[in-house]
Amino acid sequence: MKILITGSTGLVGTALTQDLQRVGHTVCRLVRPGTSTQAIGNSQGFDVNWNPATGELGGVAVGADAVVNLAGASIADGRWTPQRKQLLRSSRIDTTRALVQALAKMSARPRALISASATGIYGNRGDETLTEASQPGNDFLSEIAKEWESEALKAEALGIRLVRARFGVILSKQGGALPQMMRPFQFGVGGKIGTGKQWMSWITLDDVVATLRLALENANITGPLNVVSPQPVTNAEFTKLLAAALHRPALFPAPAFALRLLLGELADALLLSSQRVLPAQLQKLNYAFLHPDLRTALSAVLAKSIATM
Repeated sequence: MKILITGSTGLVGTALTQDLQRVGHTVCRLVRPGTSTQAIGNSQGFDVNWNPATGELGGVAVGADAVVNLAGASIADGRWTPQRKQLLRSSRIDTTRALVQALAKMSARPRALISASATGIYGNRGDETLTEASQPGNDFLSEIAKEWESEALKAEALGIRLVRARFGVILSKQGGALPQMMRPFQFGVGGKIGTGKQWMSWITLDDVVATLRLALENANITGPLNVVSPQPVTNAEFTKLLAAALHRPALFPAPAFALRLLLGELADALLLSSQRVLPAQLQKLNYAFLHPDLRTALSAVLAKSIATM
């Protein structure tokens, strides 16, 4: 297949691009003006000029079979100032709107759009078990995700199969949340966050890539797709297993009030919020997780990072 990817220089985009090329697909990375892609080999693909502000899409995109939309500024990079919150919204919602509008102008449209979303759409739900059928929440991240998915849904009116990939916490040493989670433990001051009772829905980067490739290649997959492992854990359990994997103690809990002073609204949304999300659709598809439980997942992620250093 010929596949267009936005956000190809990010954590997921880099890994997915390499995987798709490895199995013989042609990858066209949609590159914004001024973006460097030299770090990623692209022997089986092209860089396509892509300007979300104008909707301009380079001619090399013609004939694409599918699109993977991974664009979006990092949620965790600093306090949520009004300017930062606007960037979080625009980098997801406006970019997705521009992408779908660009696809609408194509005479031969791609057959599928896999568009990123997040389990943040469900909001802070305590111990409630959540599946793709669960209702969304109403906090800041929930509202962003709802609008993000709403723009992607417009692709269905164009006859394009849509999969809304709702990512949980992605575990990788190369980026994302895990390196930041590891840092306190590496200095011997790690511990649970707040009460530690909040649920974390996680998945390894390897399983993310495999899930996205499945969504691309299986024409029967459509609608929301929770991209999480089948075994969510509480923050207390996560920190206990992470400390063990790093051979460090987990003796120093981070109080909620201190996190709120340090990070503001970001602390409640990302660190203290509870989402017990299950991959119901993937389980119906009998997807075989590469790393279904956290203990073996952390071992694999950390061993892989050492092997590639």
